[in-house]
Amino acid sequence: MFTTLISPPELSPHVSDDDWIVIDCRFDLSDPSRGETQYLESHIPGALYAHLDRDLSGEKTGSNGRHPLPSAEQMSERFGAFGIGPAVQVVACDEDSGMYAARLWWMLRFMGHDKVAVLDGGIARWIREGHAVRGGREQARPATFVGAPREAWRLDADAVASGLGDPSRMMVDARAEPRYRGDSEPLDKKAGHIPGARNYFFQRNLDEDKTFKSAESLRAQWESLLGGTDPQQVVMYCGSGVTACHNLLALEHAGLAGARIFPGSWSEWSSDPDRPIETGG
Repeated sequence: MFTTLISPPELSPHVSDDDWIVIDCRFDLSDPSRGETQYLESHIPGALYAHLDRDLSGEKTGSNGRHPLPSAEQMSERFGAFGIGPAVQVVACDEDSGMYAARLWWMLRFMGHDKVAVLDGGIARWIREGHAVRGGREQARPATFVGAPREAWRLDADAVASGLGDPSRMMVDARAEPRYRGDSEPLDKKAGHIPGARNYFFQRNLDEDKTFKSAESLRAQWESLLGGTDPQQVVMYCGSGVTACHNLLALEHAGLAGARIFPGSWSEWSSDPDRPIETGG
C-alpha cells in the first residue's frame, strides 16, 4: 500500500490493474481549462481526470473561500464515480510538483481512504523517464465509495479565530513569502496573513526537478520550523486550501504525522472584514 509518494517505476507495472486508479489533477489557476486540455492531449494510460473546481471543490458562497471542500456526501459520490472502492490503490498526479494532486490525496484520506499516494514528479517525470502516454478521455468504472469524514482533521474559521494567541498552536502559511508578508495579493480580497502564523512556502518541499526531497531532508526542515511543537498542534493553510495539502503530504512523508488544515484558508479568512490580519514577517 502506497500512502504518501510513489515513483514512476513503482506505478508503471500497475497502470492496467483493476484495483489501481490513476487520477490526473493537472490545473492552472490562471486558465482553469488548461489542465483538462493537457489531459485530453496526453496522459498516463487509463488515468481519469479530476478538475479542481468541478470535482475537488464545493459550491462557493463568497465567504467560504475560492476552493471550499465539497460536502462529505458530494465527496463520496464523486469518489464512487471515479471507481474508488475500499480495496483500490489511488495514485494522484499533476504536471510535476504535486500541488494539485496533494489536494486529492488529502481529501481521500480525510474521507477515510488511506490507500492513496501522489506520483512524485508528476507527468513530467513520467514522460522524462520514458513511460507511455496516450490521449483521449478514459472511462471510469463506478464503484461504491466507503468512508466518512475525519472531522478532527480540519478546523473552520471560528476554531482558528478562537485559537489566536494560543502558544501551543502553530499556524503555518504555505503561500510564497510576498503574499504571506502582504507585499502583494493577486487573488484574494486582502493582503497579509493570519496573526501569528509562520511561513513555509510549499515549494521548499521540492528539489529543483520538482520531485520531493528525501524524507530525512524534509524532516530536518520541518523540525527546524516546528521547534519542538507537536505536529498535532500544527494547522496548515494557504490561499484556498490546495497547497496547504502539499505541506501536509511532506510532513506525513517525513514521519511527522498529525497536522490539521484550515480548508477555507486565506481566501475565506480575508473575506470577513472583522477578522484580524497581520502583515510583514
